[in-house]
Amino acid sequence: MHVAVEISLYPLTDEFIPAIQDFIDRLRSRAGLRVQTNSMSTQVSGDYATVMAALQTEIATTFDGDRRAVFVMKVLGGGD
Repeated sequence: MHVAVEISLYPLTDEFIPAIQDFIDRLRSRAGLRVQTNSMSTQVSGDYATVMAALQTEIATTFDGDRRAVFVMKVLGGGD
């Protein structure tokens, strides 16, 4: 099943751009994902299992250590 996820990341730090760019770069390095960005969000699409596994890992990586951040996500599923 194909899904598309729209994600907005809000790092709770004054230096927020590096954290956002790092998250996007990590997603782009993964096979099987289509990653598009605009000024408000990042869209990730692909096979459901592939997308969700990537998000699970990369969100956890963002939260590692004492980093604090907010993720807002919308998921569109269904179809092939």
